[in-house]
Amino acid sequence: MTRIIAIANQKGGVGKTTTSINLAAALAEQGRRVLLIDLDPQGNATMGSGMAGTEQGLYEVLLGDQDAQKAVGRAACGYDLLASHEDLSGAEIELAQATGRERRLQNALTPLRGSYDYIYIDCPPALSLLTVNALVAADAVLIPMQCEYYALEGLTALLGTVRRVRAQLNPNLTIEGLLRTMFDPRNGLAIEVSEQLARHFGSQLFQTIIPRNVRLAEAPSHGVPVIQYDRTSRGAQAYLALAAEILAREPPPVAGEADA
Repeated sequence: MTRIIAIANQKGGVGKTTTSINLAAALAEQGRRVLLIDLDPQGNATMGSGMAGTEQGLYEVLLGDQDAQKAVGRAACGYDLLASHEDLSGAEIELAQATGRERRLQNALTPLRGSYDYIYIDCPPALSLLTVNALVAADAVLIPMQCEYYALEGLTALLGTVRRVRAQLNPNLTIEGLLRTMFDPRNGLAIEVSEQLARHFGSQLFQTIIPRNVRLAEAPSHGVPVIQYDRTSRGAQAYLALAAEILAREPPPVAGEADA
């Protein structure tokens, strides 16, 4: 059963794209069918997947000029990608007066349900029409965040947005989990904020912690996930652990499915 997960945080620079690329790659490596959607007009997930220059992508899909199935491409790292390019920044203006504008992505993804185990949506760092589209289309939200004071304020704002979307547009939207990123264990404030998150969110907080790691920063310039760039790095090992944590949450197969 397909899970659609929006990777979102209204604060920029918290590791959304890094998480999107590396989690998609780690799950694909484990045999899961994964689609990554680059919903950020900056197109960083597209570039980090080695797919820069793709002509047909999410912009054409949202405007109804292309079917999502035809716009999907295969990244060399094992997952499928619905790419972004700079024209996506104009989609919000073009859709502003469109009927059902908040459900464009949801409608586009409906034919893809069943073709994938996981669909991840890399959201832009803002509460925009694009982000609302992701939250309406998604089953759950994965929230990457740094363990710092301003990140807590951003988290409060995002949770408020999730509540409003749940009340008005997507009553089934849940929190997939909070992911601590760019973590430096030498930083006392980071440790304090991490402990606060553990107290307040309990099981909603992923046990895996993504460290600050230079290999994570270097991999996008090579157009590959860190697990291909340097599998032995702390960053790669952390995302492999996160994928294992997510796979451990999967429900057991229904009797008969395992033999199908």
